[in-house]
Amino acid sequence: MKKGEKETMSKLTLQGKIIRISGPVIEADGMKGAKMYDVVRVGSENLIGEIIRLNKDVATIQVYEDTNGLKPGEIVKSTGTPLSVELGPGLLTNIYDGIQRPLPAIFTKTGDFIERGVEAPALDHEKQWHFIPQISEGDALSGGDIVGIVQETSIIEHRVMVPPKLKGTITKIVSEGEYTVTDEIAVLTAEDGQHHPIHMRQFWPVRTPRPVKKKYDPSLPLITGQRVVDTFFPIAKGGTAAIPGGFGTGKTVMLHQLAKWSDAQVVIYVGCGERGNEMTDVLREFPELEDPASGEPLMNRTVLIANTSNMPVAARDASVYTGITIAEYYRDMGYDVALMADSTSRLAEAMREISGRLEEMPGEEGYPAYLASRLAEFYERSGRVQLIGSKDNEGSVSVMGAVSPPGGDFSEPVAQNTLRIVKVFWALDADLADRRHFPSINWLKSYSLYLEEVGTWWNTEVGENWLSLRNKAMALLQKESELQEIVKLVGPDALPPRERGFLESARMIREDFLQQSAFHEVDTYCPSKKQYEMLRIMSSYAEHLQEAVTHHVSVEKILEMKSREMIARMGTVPNEEYEKRFKDIEHQLQQDIKHLIKEAK
Repeated sequence: MKKGEKETMSKLTLQGKIIRISGPVIEADGMKGAKMYDVVRVGSENLIGEIIRLNKDVATIQVYEDTNGLKPGEIVKSTGTPLSVELGPGLLTNIYDGIQRPLPAIFTKTGDFIERGVEAPALDHEKQWHFIPQISEGDALSGGDIVGIVQETSIIEHRVMVPPKLKGTITKIVSEGEYTVTDEIAVLTAEDGQHHPIHMRQFWPVRTPRPVKKKYDPSLPLITGQRVVDTFFPIAKGGTAAIPGGFGTGKTVMLHQLAKWSDAQVVIYVGCGERGNEMTDVLREFPELEDPASGEPLMNRTVLIANTSNMPVAARDASVYTGITIAEYYRDMGYDVALMADSTSRLAEAMREISGRLEEMPGEEGYPAYLASRLAEFYERSGRVQLIGSKDNEGSVSVMGAVSPPGGDFSEPVAQNTLRIVKVFWALDADLADRRHFPSINWLKSYSLYLEEVGTWWNTEVGENWLSLRNKAMALLQKESELQEIVKLVGPDALPPRERGFLESARMIREDFLQQSAFHEVDTYCPSKKQYEMLRIMSSYAEHLQEAVTHHVSVEKILEMKSREMIARMGTVPNEEYEKRFKDIEHQLQQDIKHLIKEAK
């Protein structure tokens, strides 16, 4: 769309005229020869649009900008190319709208509000980057091979690659030095003798997945530092997850935590149709967040795409494709990328509005019949893959999508269709949020289908009985849920001591393991080994508690143990000291239990 834009516009011969306008959807005739998903320029202000339906020489176009003031008879010009993004150094730290227009650059042009028809290149064409070649003349390269490197930010090294479809021999390569993204840095000569100039930037159509050699099975966990996620409902690198929840359940804070602490090297955050004030909070907070691994600003490895609810609805559809294409680009460099989409419900609402304008037959709750396939098209571009190129490198894109079901109703079409696609379901619960239990992930409604796959890694790298400990903890929580029905009727004191012991053990897991403060300087991130040790000690506490109860120790005396309070505070033990402190806690627990049993005898 942006490549040689001025030259392209001057060469345009295919043009039609507007015959019908319905909000963001217009129809133009005289478009014979146009192709589906071609980008067009509409009216005297050259508004950006995309062809979404063709009937003979009448094209139906969705316009990515406000169509107020457009009139039938105005000219529509086709660029002949699909909606594409400009990829290269300078993507990180930037903030884009849904069609990759840089918002900071547009702000300097137009002020607080984006004017119609305003344009700015996605990458800074004037800025010079220090390019270091990694190849020599005569080298045979194919798509995906690295030509050279650029230090894009203090954290991320940008690897300039041969575009995916090219193959041949390098006949020219520049020396190390300062170059812009539009400068020619190499020439690749194909077998047919054709010369292909290579630049630091490349273009890629957003609706076309970038090619890979093969997809791997999801066997490596994406460590997030959030105990309820990593230990109970883990996501694999290259996996998919949904975070559905009603208003106020903590979706945005959860996505912030995943963006900040997950062991992905690059983060793409797509604000798709969110309220302007929420997106403003994201744009204000992200630049202030510190990357825990390097101490640098988190923005140095982040791309933000902001498409708020008051922006044109058609651009919402494009925003998630723009985000996933940028994510695939960094994956192709060999990075692990995490993409957060907040929220896919707003994307579905945009689809519903466009579908209504197109007068298509509505499906359930007015959503189009292709809702499920469109959502799947987005999520299926995730994965841990073997990259194209002459070397066997790998990278991954993990996709986490928030869902905002009206009234927190998980039976509505967007939530249900998302659940059919993703393999991890983190169900946010309004009741837990009301009780100030955060993250408010309901442990009885949530699930992860990656447990067995990532369990091998946890058992090998962290603790050999990780999966059995996790399953024991889940069994305790389910037992607590069953007993709660009786407790509501007769109260906890009427239960036998053994059942009261189950309730106490489950309460400890619920309050001291699953609950985690995003704003506590230590508890905000919990290393995987510390998570395992916490769960192991809590499991040991549950076993000792049952042993004490069988020796007629009263539950009240167990609750007064010094070690119980120490276990409850394990989450806030500094991550550098926890190994020694946890041994002391375990020793104290054994001493306390021995003392109580001896006393009872």
